Amino acid sequence: MAPQIHFGTDGWRGVIADDFTVANVRLAAQAIAAYLHRYEDASRGVLVGYDTRFGSRRFAEAASEAVAASGIPVRLAKEIIPTPALSYMVRHLGAAGGIMITSSHNPWNWNGLKFKASYGGSATPEITKKVEELLGSQPIERGGGSVVEADLKSDYIAAIRAFADLDRIAAARQKFAIDVMYGAGRGILAGIFASLGVEHVELHGNIDPLFPGMNPEPILPHLRELQRAVVAHGCAAGLATDGDADRIGAVDEHGTLVDANQCFAVLLEWLLTRRKWPGAVTRACNTSGILDRIARAHGRQLIEHGVGFKHVAALVLAGTEVLIGGEESGGIGIPRFLPERDGTLNALLLANVMAEEGKTLGELVEQLQQRYGRHCYQRRDLRLSDEAVRAALQRVAERPAAIGPFRVLRAEEPDGVKFYLDAPRDGVGGEPEGADPWVLVRGSGTEPLLRIYCEAASAETVREILDAAVAFVQQG
Repeated sequence: MAPQIHFGTDGWRGVIADDFTVANVRLAAQAIAAYLHRYEDASRGVLVGYDTRFGSRRFAEAASEAVAASGIPVRLAKEIIPTPALSYMVRHLGAAGGIMITSSHNPWNWNGLKFKASYGGSATPEITKKVEELLGSQPIERGGGSVVEADLKSDYIAAIRAFADLDRIAAARQKFAIDVMYGAGRGILAGIFASLGVEHVELHGNIDPLFPGMNPEPILPHLRELQRAVVAHGCAAGLATDGDADRIGAVDEHGTLVDANQCFAVLLEWLLTRRKWPGAVTRACNTSGILDRIARAHGRQLIEHGVGFKHVAALVLAGTEVLIGGEESGGIGIPRFLPERDGTLNALLLANVMAEEGKTLGELVEQLQQRYGRHCYQRRDLRLSDEAVRAALQRVAERPAAIGPFRVLRAEEPDGVKFYLDAPRDGVGGEPEGADPWVLVRGSGTEPLLRIYCEAASAETVREILDAAVAFVQQG
């Protein structure tokens, strides 16, 4: 096995010219080709897409050439496309699989490769394990392969347009700011709004592989300009997608961040009350408990799983009917459309919810807080040495009795270690009714980071727990 290639939470990522090189991309593509020859009908072909990052087109060409050399026909995107577009087209065209060159939300000097399976979603852990086992094996060399350019975007745009109620969005006459974060979602949502006569302004729609001033991740501080634009232009909401447009972020009419958990909750409540489609609700272990409360109120099954949308895809493949699934990072998917997360579709659906409910995004979030209790959420990322990360994970694995002043009620290991805490609820300014406090510590599956997630019923308690957790993992 090539030691520098490892498929994490969603695909393989690395620093450009360090471990993410043309040679290693070829190795990964050869392993995928070998997997397809062994486990799929390789004659159905492979689709290859790429985002706005430095070298993405060249890396996509290298992957295409490597797959075609094994005798598999390849359709290479003729232009930059979002990851969900590639996934949709894999299923729409009946391809054996898809390769997407992207590093999603990572910093500018990273790139990556995602493998999308024939069902049109993230490869399951079982599939990626088989691909990794084939890394470094003798490349398959057969005739009959080819690489042709193809339009892998138009049919996808038509599909997301058909999934939303565009007439209702147009009739609501609301104004939006859109931040595509220099990413692959550029022009798509803006183009749909323009065709409807919906007022909008698009930020960072030009191609700049340096992503100046931000990482293309739709969280703070990277959404500061979107916050300002919403207020300056009098918009009803700001809608953001990440580098490859499979994640969602948002800002309400006051310029206040609406985090991915709140976006998920708004969409979930709408699907349950308005669409009434069947299926369970699934969520990653690092997401908000408000989703549990909403599911419980509507009598729906709630399934918790590890971090990564691949777990949702695995549930769907196993026969579980899923209404909606998602994760804290903004990756939310509706399997009725596709077993894949899709930031652009979810942004369009948020506009749909606002139009149908006749409310601003801020009003929708506040309505949920009043109905299901206060849920405040925050994540901190610690960039530590590998040794420090290992030491921190070892400390949490020993299951301490307390995190700072907060007594641990119980601990679970769904993905990392999650501590449920006994936060104070009595006394002056006691904890209001709402979220049961917890903190989760885990290593990132996409970057050299230690991530600490926390939820409680007040922002003050969240800050106190996070401060205590950071101090705990860094002690020694």
